[in-house]
Parts: sequence; C-alpha cells; structure tokens
Amino acid sequence: MSWVRTFIDRPVGTTLMTLGIALFGFIAYRFLPVAPLPQVEFPTISVSASLPGAAPETMAATVATPLERAIGSIAGGTEMTARSSLGSTRITVQFDLGRDIDAAARDVQAALNAAQSQLPTGMPDNPTLRKANPADAPIMILSLTSDSLSRGQMYDAASTVLAQRLAQVEGIGQVTIGGGALPAVRVRVDPGRLAATGLVLDDVRVALVEASANRPKGSVDDGRRTWQVGANDQARSAADFAPLILRYEDGNVLRLTDVASVSDSVQDVRTYGVSNDRPAILLILYKTQDANIIAAVDRVRELMPVLRASIPPQVDLEIVTDRTPTIRASVREVEHALMIAIGLVIAVVWVFLRRVRAALVPSVSVPVSLAGTFGVMYLLGYSVDNLSLMALTIATGFVVDDAVVVVENISRHRERGLGAKAAAVAGTREIAFTVFTISISLIAVFIPVLFMGGIVGRLFREFAVVLSVAILVSMFISLTTTPMMAAHLLGDRGGVREGAGRGGGRSQPPRLLGLVMRGYRRSLRWMLRRQALGWLLFIASIVATVAMYQAIPKGFFPRQDTGRLMGFVRGEQSVSFEQMQASLDRVISILRKDPAIDTVTAFTGGGSRNRAFMFISLKPLEQGREPAERIINRLRAPLAELAGVRTFLTPVQDIRVGGRESSSSDLQYALVGDDLETLRRWEPRVVEALKKLPQVTDVDSDLDDRSPQVELLIDRDAAARLGVDVRDIDTGLYNAFGQRPVGVIYNPLNQYRVVLELDEPWLDGPHGLQQVWLRGREGAMVPLASVAGQRDGVSALSIGHQAGAVAVTTSFTVAEGYELSEATAAVRAALADLGMPSSLRGSFEGSAGAFGRSMASQPLLILAAILTIYLVLGILYESFLHPLTILSTLPSAGLGALIALQATGLPFTVIALIGVFLLIGIVKKNAILVIDFALAAQRAADRAGMRLSPGTAIYRACLRRVRPILMTTAAAALGAVPLALGTGDGAELRQPLGVAVVGGLMLSQLLTLYSTPVVFLGLERLRTRLLGPRGRAAPEPQAMASPG
Repeated sequence: MSWVRTFIDRPVGTTLMTLGIALFGFIAYRFLPVAPLPQVEFPTISVSASLPGAAPETMAATVATPLERAIGSIAGGTEMTARSSLGSTRITVQFDLGRDIDAAARDVQAALNAAQSQLPTGMPDNPTLRKANPADAPIMILSLTSDSLSRGQMYDAASTVLAQRLAQVEGIGQVTIGGGALPAVRVRVDPGRLAATGLVLDDVRVALVEASANRPKGSVDDGRRTWQVGANDQARSAADFAPLILRYEDGNVLRLTDVASVSDSVQDVRTYGVSNDRPAILLILYKTQDANIIAAVDRVRELMPVLRASIPPQVDLEIVTDRTPTIRASVREVEHALMIAIGLVIAVVWVFLRRVRAALVPSVSVPVSLAGTFGVMYLLGYSVDNLSLMALTIATGFVVDDAVVVVENISRHRERGLGAKAAAVAGTREIAFTVFTISISLIAVFIPVLFMGGIVGRLFREFAVVLSVAILVSMFISLTTTPMMAAHLLGDRGGVREGAGRGGGRSQPPRLLGLVMRGYRRSLRWMLRRQALGWLLFIASIVATVAMYQAIPKGFFPRQDTGRLMGFVRGEQSVSFEQMQASLDRVISILRKDPAIDTVTAFTGGGSRNRAFMFISLKPLEQGREPAERIINRLRAPLAELAGVRTFLTPVQDIRVGGRESSSSDLQYALVGDDLETLRRWEPRVVEALKKLPQVTDVDSDLDDRSPQVELLIDRDAAARLGVDVRDIDTGLYNAFGQRPVGVIYNPLNQYRVVLELDEPWLDGPHGLQQVWLRGREGAMVPLASVAGQRDGVSALSIGHQAGAVAVTTSFTVAEGYELSEATAAVRAALADLGMPSSLRGSFEGSAGAFGRSMASQPLLILAAILTIYLVLGILYESFLHPLTILSTLPSAGLGALIALQATGLPFTVIALIGVFLLIGIVKKNAILVIDFALAAQRAADRAGMRLSPGTAIYRACLRRVRPILMTTAAAALGAVPLALGTGDGAELRQPLGVAVVGGLMLSQLLTLYSTPVVFLGLERLRTRLLGPRGRAAPEPQAMASPG
C-alpha cells in the first residue's frame, strides 16, 4: 500500500487536505436548511368545488362522483377520498412517494378540465386544486382583528390582499381563510308582499342580474382625440341596488325596497372565527409537500411588515400560531446531544490511551468526519433535522473506532521496536483490510433500506445515507490522516501507555482495565473448556430475541410533543349555527383556563354547521409545562361535561399519513361499501364496539346521517295541472333558502356577490316553506303548498367516498397505558366478532394502516439486512463460514435492545427499528476484529509451514483485541447515551434510538466476548471435517495449556 506511505511522507499536504475537508463541511453546515424530519410526506393534491345551497347528497352525486371518475384514472394514485357537505366537496388524492408533485398536479388539472362538462351549470367557480394535504396541521396562523371594521371588511382585506400575497411565498401550498366571508349585497325578500304584487322570487333574481352589468362599450374619436365610452351600469353597493325597479305598469313603480330589504352584508352570515377571545378572521397557512417548514415560516415573517402596510391601519395582523419554535428547539437539543457525545467519545479515547498525543490522533477523526458529512449533505440537498443529527450523534461513537484500531495497531508495532514511520506504514497496511471490512459491512446493513418503498423507507433513507457517508469519511481519514499523525506525533514516548516503556519493558495498563483483562483471560479459558455452555447461551439468546420481539408492544412512530394541539368540536346533528357558536365559546373558555395553554384559535360555520376546528398553542417546555398527552388527558373530564358537544384534542405530529380529516387522530378504520344504507346500519355498531375497548379512547365517526330534514312530497299531477314543473319548484326553493348568489359585482381587486334569500322571519323554521310562491299557467300565482306536501325526515350532513365508493371513517386514539399494536389488535378482534356482511370492506387507514404495513415488512427488512451483510462478508473473506461467526453476535444485540426498551417502558417503533439496524452494523465490528486477527495468525503460521490450532488462534485474538473492543464499544455506547437520557423538545423521538443502541451494545458486549470464540471453534471443526486440517501443528501457548 504505497499510498499509505505517500500520505505519511507528505504531512503538509495531508494536513491541508484534512483542514480543507473540515473547512468545507463547517461552511456547508451554515447553509443547510433546518427541518423537523426528512421529507417523508406523500405527494397529495386537494381539489375543492362549491355549489352554494346544495345538499350533501346533491354534491356527492353531481360534483364528487364525476370528478372522482376523472381523477381515478390517473396513474400512481394510492388513495382517493372525498367528503361532500352542504354546498362544498373536497377530494384528496395521494400519490406514490416517487411521484413528482408538479406532474401529478398537471394530471389532476387535466382531469378536472375533462370533467367540466359533467358538472352542474350553477357552480359559481370551477373546481380548484392545491398541492397540499388538508389533513396536515397548519404551519402558521395569522389573525385579523379590529375594533372598528366589520368581519366582512376584514375578510375582504384577507382575501383580496393577504391571501394572494401569502400564496406566492415559496413553501406555502394553501392559504385557507376562516371565520368569515366576502362582502356581498344581501337581498332579503318578504314573500307575502312579493306575492301580492304578482311576482315570484325568480323575477327578482332576473331583475338583479339585469340591473348590474360590466360589458365592453367601445370608444369614439373625432380624428384628433379618442374618448372611452363609460357608464354607471355597474351597481356596487346596497344603495345602488335598493331603488331597482322590478316593474313599471300604468305609471306605478314597484321598486326592490317595496318587497325586500337590501343591505351590505357578507356572502355567508353563518360563519364565526375567534382568536384569544376576540372575533377574528383567520389566515391558515399550509405548506407544500416538499417545503422546508422553517424556511417558509421565516419568509412569511420577513413579509409581515409589507402585509401590515397593505391593509387598513384599523386592522391588527398578528401571528397567533407558529409551528417552528419547537422544531428549532428540538434541533438545538440534538445539536447539544451531538456536542456531548463528541466530548464523551474523546474522553473514552483518552481514558484508554492515557496520553494526550495518543488520544489526539484518533480524536481528530471525529470532527473531521462529521464536517465532511455536512459537506456531502449539502451537496445531496439534505437538511439538518432530527434524524440526520441523530445519525451523526450515533456516528460519533464509531467514526472514532477506525482511527482507534489503526492507532492501537501502530502502537503495537512500535512496541516491537519499529521506528515511527515504519510502524505507521506496517500497522496501517496490516489493519487496512479490517477497517475496510468493518466500514463496508456496516454500510451494507442499509443497502436494503435504500431500495425500500413507503414512508418507513423514506425515513430510513436519509438516516442511512448520512450515516454511511460519515463512515466512509471516517475510513478515509483513518487510513490517511491518522497514520500520518501517528508517525509524526507518537514518538518514543508517544504511544499508548500499554506500549513499550523505557528499556523495552512493558508498563502496566490502568488498574481497572488490568483487572478487567485478567478476569476476562480466566473466564475465557473457562468458557473455551465448556463450549457446550457457550452454544447454549447463543441458542438461548436467539430464542429469547424472537420471543421478546413478538411480546413487546409496538408502535408506528413515537408520539411527539410539538407544543401544538389540534382541536375538533362536534355538535349535535340538529344544532343551529348560533348554538354551535355558543358551544365553541364555552369550549374555548375551558381551554383558556388551563395553565399550560398559551393561545386558542378557532372557527366554525360555512359548510360545516355542526363542527368547529381549533388550533391550540402550548407554553414552552422550559416553562415547566407538562407533556402534551398529559394535558389532553387532564382536559378530557371538564370538556366531557359540556352538554351537546364532544371535543377531541390531539397533538400535532410531524408525520401525517393519509388525507382524511378526522376528529380525534390519524388512527382510523375505514368501512367501505356499495350501499349507504348498509353503512348507516353497521357504522353505529362499529363505534359502540370500539367504545367498549379499554385500549382505545376518543372514538368518533364521520358519519353524520341524522340531521333533521324537511322533505317535500311533490304531487306531480297537481303540478302539471297548474302548469308548474319540478325545475320551477327547485328554483323557487333555492332562491328562498339557499343564500343564492345571483349577481356579480366587479371590483378592480376582487369580485363580490349579490345574494338572494327570504327575509329572516321565514328562515327560522319549516314554516317558511308555506310562503314560497310559484308562477303557473297563464301567469297564475301558485303557492308551494298546492303542489307539494311536507314531512319530517333525516338526511346526511356530509357524505364520504373512498376510491369512488361510499365510505365511513372511524377514528380513535390509543388509551393511556397501551400501545398501538395492542389497540389495533383489540379493534381487529372486536370487529371480527361483529360478523359484518361481506358487502362491507374494512381496513385500517392513516397511521394505523401505515403501522400495519410496516409491521408486515419489518422481519423481511431485518432478514434482508442480515443476508446482505452475509453476502458482503462472504465476498470479502472468501468464506462461507466466517461470516456466520461474525453474524452470531446479532441475537444478543437484538435481545439487549428489546430488554432496554421493555425496561424503560418504550414501545418498539420505527425509531427503535433504526436502532436495531445500527446494532446489526455495530456489534459485528467486535467479531470482525477478533476473527481478522485469528485468521491472520493462522495464515502466518501456514506460511511458516506450521499449523496454529483454531483454539490457540482465537484465544490469542480475543486477548489481543479485547482492549480495542472495549474502547470502541464504550465509545459507541457513550455516543448514544445523550440520546437515551435526553430531555426537552423532541426527546420522545430520540430516546428509543439511544435506549436501543445502548442496551444492545451492553448485552452484546458481555455475551459476544464469549460466544464469538465458541461459534468460531464450532464452525472451524465443521470446516475441518469437510476440508481436512491445515499443515503441522504449532506449539500450544502456556496460557491454554494451564487452567491458571
């Protein structure tokens, strides 16, 4: 390896190269974006369509179904759900993780264009799409409040100016305005006075449409000048519409104000928004699928002065919810853990090597390797997030290992009397293959992950790449910079304390380490004489690992405390808007009294008459507040005492699976069928069955099918006799009760509506139907009661679809003291006992569905990683058996991780699975160090024409390599300790990884120092039986000959 000598002989060049790597990495770190997690969201498109006044059944049949048929033909879709409510439909389409969001948006837009001809003609606007998941939590909420302006005026400013500007900010995918509606001219007709004039509501509608126009009028010129032609044809306010003439007959003028009240109002009066007890208009900001949250929020904050200057000064524009403080705090916590880990690892190196220079040489590899990794992260477009920083924190424990192994081997050659440079060259050449094997086999663990699909694969990928890069940079530094520094810094007295002392004698190791090594020497001899016991321990560890994996509670992703809660308030299906508003105020009052809650923002109304949405910010953890889950549990009791409403609170999570907007959580069970009536019969039974389970709580269904309805029974014979057709009846009802937009007011910055309906006294109950008049044959006035009767009935407030079929979603949360695996198992068993008909198809959705899929793939993923390592080691060692010896270290590591998780009360989640993968890569390093030395000793004996017995070779290898094994294991474990013991923001995300790694390393260290030589000897006996012995025997060492 002449290249080793090249780096050693050129210390200036090698030093500058190392400094260049470090400098580039530290500069790149300053430009890395910050995010909570790697980009793991599924590409999601949300389509919205509206038809004011249309019933949910009408929206589902005439709007949702045509759009679903068109969108359903797009390739790459994984989930399509729709929800239709009063006057609105929302369709959410989720695509494969590999699908480009922009290409998917183009395909969806093309589908919307193709379906346009099948949609109702009365829709005020074409369907629109957004590249955002409506089920996600918003990243930011702005509130508009004012003591002098009306909510309509504030909404106008929000819609006309602010929403447009915010939507242009990079990273903002959707801006939703809640708590109000655009200004409108509202015409409320007195049906009795109108009927007395011989007019019907449609006459008023036609007059309103014709009274306001904004058409091209042309220009005139006289050869020298040109005049634009203008007119006061555009009515802009209630004052312009009030004197409108409905009829002029025999000198008698019938004006609009004779039969109706005309006022400047809003398009929908049944909306309400509140922010910290003040009526407010809310701007709710959602990120795009590929956005960096912190960068997007920072851009909005930079824009705030411009936004405030663009609206009336009477309006206060404030940020009431910001998702980023806890993200920044969580990343800072991991950065602190990284610094602590670096300090602990360097301390371990110094404790073992016990000389400043000797400790300095391998310690340099830690910051340089991490800095080089930052540089590659920048080139790959990665972010500084919790997972990448956790990967680097764990990496601190074993990027130093390669350098330690190299320094220790160089020191061993110095003990034999070689000069500094000669020892550096010989020691590096001898250990280079081992270092290469350790590094490549560790990276090989993650090869199956790189090709894994789904959300778990995407989570693993960045973690795996960052860790692999750190390992490769560490390997490069250890084989270049480390031998150069060892050659020039470790002089005659610069080696490790166990190395050669003055006069060539051997100084004593540290007392504790000496005791450990003497104890290990005696216990190893004892175990090698009782190899059956070693095999028994090895087999027992395999059995115990499998049993514990099956028994340990499992989860999908650690439940995060992001400092934000989503609230959902569900009222009775018959509740009025006014009653829902009062109930929401009572809920907010209870929440505001809790000492842990900072701000509460909420809105209700629009198409969701019996639902309200809340966004709650908690006080920072450093102020001593309790965890979010404990706060939610505390609030359940007082909120449950409120009559007429149910309130659900759930912590905002960084990962949201699925596009369903559920009430209690993203743990969902969807029931799909071809018949809505069958779903209506069985869904209440499903909900009741789940409510009886102790493992789940906050059970709720999105089935709203018991809303009071007035059903009109049309007498078609009577209608035909009187000259009234069904379309006239529908039109009359829509004009009377639908808040029908009948005209458009064009302003330079926005468009406003003219809304027609009956006057308020006739909107207070079903009695208003008696005041609807229709025009029959020869202009005769026909009361609605003459052609239709009425009866009380029920209808749906909203209708859900999944993949084009009718669907109902039941959401739930895991009860305190249980884990997701126990909850889903209990739900599955309870539903199996119901005996639902085969026409209904049920499945877990959201995070519950992703959990089920990840559970199915976990054993296969672990098996694939083990198989990949075997193949790589087999190729490197040119052996079928030696990789088996190395892999024998894995069961004890897995068992240690599971025991540690069980002891600390943590479930086996995706983060813990990452820890297991790390252990697969880390613990085999110990076996590689021992096996490499034993095989090298046997090959040296073969070249001398001797035969070194496997027992002697493995015994010497264990004793020779026990110190670097202890050092590297201690470094790796202490690198994970800050994660395992960490508190503060994001600790629930880090702890499973740290606990799994520390527990696995501790137990595997204890067991594999004995099981590895036993397995090696057993496989060597098998090889000898198959292939025969090596050459003549070498003399047995005294240590093995005597039980000492």
